Amino acid sequence: MTTAPTTVNGQVIGQAHYATRALLEGLLVKSGASFHQGLGLNYVAAQGGSADIEAIVGGLVGGVKIDAALARAVVDELIAAKLLEAAPGDVVRFTDAGAELHAYTRAAGAKLTARLYGDIPAADLETAGRVLALVTQRANAELAAS
Repeated sequence: MTTAPTTVNGQVIGQAHYATRALLEGLLVKSGASFHQGLGLNYVAAQGGSADIEAIVGGLVGGVKIDAALARAVVDELIAAKLLEAAPGDVVRFTDAGAELHAYTRAAGAKLTARLYGDIPAADLETAGRVLALVTQRANAELAAS
């Protein structure tokens, strides 16, 4: 499918984000997990299956720009849903159910990514990645200064 040239701006980036997010939320809904909960599980997985609660909260606050109270509520929801369990210290780790849900969503997400990005030339993806990383860096600097 070919589309007319589009100037990259916040609206175009936002539309791509929300369309993709809706698809990812559709994957999570089947399990009863929310988008933010899926991101929390991703953070724990990136830390090897266990993570400090405050680090998860910080990752959610910095990554998706939610406030700390909501981010902490996400962790509490994951514990209540028995997807994470308390470990010694202020640490949580995957339960078997949490690890299974994360594995399912990662596999389904990988298939989705292949469908959405698979035929886009690698050079285009690299350029888009650099541009979006720079925009994110600048926006984060603006947020920090405000």
